[in-house]
Amino acid sequence: MKIKIRPRLPLRTALHLLFASTLLMAAWSAGMVHAEDKLIEIPLIKQRKAEMAAAAAAAAASEAQAPAAKEGSESVKQLRQALTAIGTPVKPAGEKSAVRPLERPVAHAPEKRRNVPNEELQSSRLYAKARAMALAKGEQGPHAEQPGADSHGEVHWSYDGENGPQNWSRLKPEFNLCGLGKRQSPIAIQSDTTLQGPAEPLQFIYTPSLATVVNNGHTVQVDVEGDNSITVRGSNYKLLQFHFHTPSEEMINSRRYAMVAHLVHKNETGQLAVVAVLLEQGDANPLMDKVWTYMPLDTNDRVRMPDGLLDLNEILPKDQRYYQFMGSLTTPPCSEGVLWMVLKQPVKISAAQYKLFRQQFPLNARPVQPVNGRVVREAN
Repeated sequence: MKIKIRPRLPLRTALHLLFASTLLMAAWSAGMVHAEDKLIEIPLIKQRKAEMAAAAAAAAASEAQAPAAKEGSESVKQLRQALTAIGTPVKPAGEKSAVRPLERPVAHAPEKRRNVPNEELQSSRLYAKARAMALAKGEQGPHAEQPGADSHGEVHWSYDGENGPQNWSRLKPEFNLCGLGKRQSPIAIQSDTTLQGPAEPLQFIYTPSLATVVNNGHTVQVDVEGDNSITVRGSNYKLLQFHFHTPSEEMINSRRYAMVAHLVHKNETGQLAVVAVLLEQGDANPLMDKVWTYMPLDTNDRVRMPDGLLDLNEILPKDQRYYQFMGSLTTPPCSEGVLWMVLKQPVKISAAQYKLFRQQFPLNARPVQPVNGRVVREAN
């Protein structure tokens, strides 16, 4: 029987094989190998990379939300300071207030990291990606909860806290103009930057009317029936309702007033025109007394005033010159294309009338919005 003897490998070939095996071991020890020109990572390395990516994404999201929260907090702080400057007593630290304080983020100790199986980690990443895509499209799952939603899924906006003005645009898709709009109200008006000159007078046609006083959860609103309108820019606008804010949402030459009344009108084409009447403390106002007499007791409560009792002429100043600009509603959905006229002369209300409103609505004003190059006309 013959035994075949393999010839020895040439020395050069043996060295090549030794070198190749050394490179392979080095690559394996680094956590990866190459096969068919495709990078294959060891499960432990993949898990670690995914955890690092998730942590980075969370940090980025936190940084993106921080400026908005800080801006909202500063805006509400400025409104509170304005109320204090107007003469509103500051509540003691221990006394409860109808205005909920802004919630501050609480620092938590870092959680102990647990070992996550690779399959579970991959499933979580796929879910997060799908959820992010759904949110980007404005979709919600059948059991999804929105910020500020009640048990029926209805979203409620407010003037402070997590559902305050800084987050209105995030509560519902139809509120997006509250954050993205470029012609938002209210604004801060400075006389040294206005377009000053002659302007047409506002023609008020207000008659004694029937009205219903409503507490809509955000303010006292008076729905008006009858023949009441204004004429401006060649168009007639019928009065729909008027309501109140404290402090005044508009700032005039860096000053806020105790309150403001917004008289909301609409013309035949559907455009809104709002006349803002600034209110400061002084003598009692007869119209305010009539409205406060029929003030509702609870949210959605409605009280009908006697026919002919309401006369809007009682809340108009003698000097009816105004500031005029294009803006928006000051409450969600913040619709734009609204014609604004802010009367320059304030009207007096008594301290008792002011206090009665603030007992129900301590603060219900939106912070001022950027002018964004808008023309503000000032009638001389």
